[in-house]
Amino acid sequence: MLTDLILAISHHLLVFGLLAVLVMEIMLTRPEMTSAQVVRVGWLDTAYGALASLVLAVGIGRVFFGLKGWEFYATNPFFWAKIAAFLLVGGLSVPPTLRIVGWRAAARGNSDFRPQSGEIRTVRRYMHWEAAVFVLIPIFAAVMARS
Repeated sequence: MLTDLILAISHHLLVFGLLAVLVMEIMLTRPEMTSAQVVRVGWLDTAYGALASLVLAVGIGRVFFGLKGWEFYATNPFFWAKIAAFLLVGGLSVPPTLRIVGWRAAARGNSDFRPQSGEIRTVRRYMHWEAAVFVLIPIFAAVMARS
């Protein structure tokens, strides 16, 4: 029972942290970004990937070591919807990450570097879609827990 509690608390805190980092990335990714802000967004994006990996690892731990057991999750359509939403958020995060990596490399060699406004708009659009799909994850989790 203690293992389940620790996994549940960890999972929830990591998910909240993941959302906080995504919101910070959206807020800092702006047309007037300086090279220093590009580097900051790059660090946030790295943190986002690390947190997403931890959310997945702890979530897998909950499935196999939590009180409900694999059988509950395997047959629950809302669990699979939650997993699909998580994977979609992950897929939507790839284009911004690739662009941010490129910006970071350019900013390291040039303190006057500023990303092009069209690229920033595209990255922000992906980030907004990530956030929109992200909202589905706790919705599916709540429905799943009650089914």
